[in-house]
Amino acid sequence: MADSDSGPVGQASDGLQVELFHPDSDRAPGDTNIQGFGFDIHPIVFPLAVVIIALFIAATIILGDAAAGVYDGIFNAINVNFGWFYILAVNIFILALVYFALSKYGKIRLGGVYAEEEFSTFSWMAMLFSAGMGIGLMFWSVAEPMWHMNTGGGNLFPYAGGIGAEATGAGAQAALATTIFHWGFHPWAIYGLVALGLGFFSFNRGLPLTFRSVFYPLLGDRIYGWPGHIIDLITVFATLFGLGTSLGLGAQQIAAGLNIVGGIPSGTTTQVGVIAVVTGIATLSVAAGLNKGVKRLSQLNVYIMLAFLAFILAVGPTLFLLDGIVQSVGFYLQNFFEMSWWTDSFFAAGAAGALGGGARGSGYADWGHFWTVFYWGWWLAWSPFVGLFIARISRGKTIRQMVIGVLLIPTTFSAIWLGAFGGAAIFADVTLGAGIASTVFDQGNAFAMFAMLDSYPLSSVTSVVAILLVTTFFVTSSDSGSLVVDHLTSGGKHDVPRGQRIFWAVTEGAVAAVLLIGGGLSALQTASITTGLPFAAILLIMVYSTYVGLNSEYAILMSEEFRERVKEIAQSGEEIEMPGDVFPGDVRDAETDD
Repeated sequence: MADSDSGPVGQASDGLQVELFHPDSDRAPGDTNIQGFGFDIHPIVFPLAVVIIALFIAATIILGDAAAGVYDGIFNAINVNFGWFYILAVNIFILALVYFALSKYGKIRLGGVYAEEEFSTFSWMAMLFSAGMGIGLMFWSVAEPMWHMNTGGGNLFPYAGGIGAEATGAGAQAALATTIFHWGFHPWAIYGLVALGLGFFSFNRGLPLTFRSVFYPLLGDRIYGWPGHIIDLITVFATLFGLGTSLGLGAQQIAAGLNIVGGIPSGTTTQVGVIAVVTGIATLSVAAGLNKGVKRLSQLNVYIMLAFLAFILAVGPTLFLLDGIVQSVGFYLQNFFEMSWWTDSFFAAGAAGALGGGARGSGYADWGHFWTVFYWGWWLAWSPFVGLFIARISRGKTIRQMVIGVLLIPTTFSAIWLGAFGGAAIFADVTLGAGIASTVFDQGNAFAMFAMLDSYPLSSVTSVVAILLVTTFFVTSSDSGSLVVDHLTSGGKHDVPRGQRIFWAVTEGAVAAVLLIGGGLSALQTASITTGLPFAAILLIMVYSTYVGLNSEYAILMSEEFRERVKEIAQSGEEIEMPGDVFPGDVRDAETDD
């Protein structure tokens, strides 16, 4: 279907699903909201969120230099003690999502059997990817493989092996494969699960587009009380801090690029200035709305990324990169289950001479915690933002279509991107002696991309392109996040005042800036992994709640009541459009039955 440029995106279906399934409640999204001064806010969630965020910012400023130490302590405590929980939970999520897609529930259409898609496939994927992890791919595509391959001379990397040249080759292969693992199926499974739950309960059940709605089968109308308020508050914090991490990383990389290109100092002052400028641009995009702002910038991002990728493949060691991508993906798939369940528990024996907790703090024992566990916490913190956004743009797709799109397409592109840029960095570092690893270790991760580009032609031009790409990803992440937080703090309303969206765009920038000032990357990482912990527990409950909802809908779709209602509509002469392969097949039969 052609792109829609008018009307609220994600509007609840007026079809049979809502008519037959709408909960026995007279509540409507935002029916208790307070309106005035250009705002339309939930009376509990909005003010509490603002107050708690303000207290967090104030505490970070008051703590000053001590903030970094506090953040490090929290990060280490959660990382070491709850790493197993993150790994277990995320694996449950990917299994649950695959089950929903491949089972009988896969044919259920978000929005009802008559719902049509709001966006073309390209626009949908562009927005999906730009909101999902664009900044992160730019930041870590070079830095992460360098760390995996070179930390401790390659001896602290769980999947590396061999000696001499063999160790270098094994380390390179494993470094790329593990980077793909961290950016592959698992994060997108988290996003897809959240999108499925939110989209289903909002579009098929007529409930508010907020996280509390997912728990209606368990809580009933209590979702409108304090249990629902607490769920949405946790979601707001997870969104703001997860997004703040990405915005902070983006600001660091833009500042590093400005240092390379223009000699501008890359310190905290410059990073905060970058956040201020880009947040200003983001507010303009937010004000323009989803179709005119987010969609167009997302499409621009994709075009620039494709051109950038093609350039690296063309000017770099093309055959090496293509071979490396294929082999690294194969290694990833071959070791998928071992990587997915790795907790550092037994491997620690060789590093410190002790099993389990006795080896924490040294060598291999901390590798998984400071990489995989951090990533899972980051993705979990991002999941309400990206998941809600995916749900908002996925009305009209079947569950199977959405899951396949969310899992396969971004993962495939991420693998190609990481293999190309990470492979180009490895080749330049090992074969050309470019010293990229040294740059990463000495100057920081933000300089990694530019150090790699400097090893290939037209580095001055490509560095500017990299800065532009990070900036546009910064903008799309900020304005997409603003739209999502606005939903959460307005009681799930689809249309909210423009000024309110601008307020949250500015707030997101402020949170990222304060985190950078108060503790740098440690603060950003701590914010993500901390908010990810309670959210992992919420998502585990959501898996069951979503199952209950889908099972109920399937039963009614297959019921005689539903068939009879379709017959009544058909006999009344009302036109019924059945887009695509509509579930269930019995519905078509019912339409034509005499």
